[in-house]
Amino acid sequence: MALKMHPSLAVHVGDWLKTEIVEPAQVSVTTLAQHFGVSRQALSTLLNGNANLSADMAIRFEKAFGIKADTLLRMQTTYELAQAREHEQDIKVQKFARAA
Repeated sequence: MALKMHPSLAVHVGDWLKTEIVEPAQVSVTTLAQHFGVSRQALSTLLNGNANLSADMAIRFEKAFGIKADTLLRMQTTYELAQAREHEQDIKVQKFARAA
């Protein structure tokens, strides 16, 4: 049986990046977006938890701040799974049985 993580423990990676990386670096979203070569809106949407982290953006954070892209993407996946688990009772799928 797999361990289930309480959904409240899953943090959107954008929120985490904002509070743990961007704010402590005292860099504005506009400046960071320019540094990354992305739009301010795209970065802001991620940091405010309204967009998912892409592999491309994860690599940009890795190159700029040294946090591994793999780690960031695992955080994103963990968050998405926790969100899906909140309504798993609505997903009506039965166990697949193979014919003998």
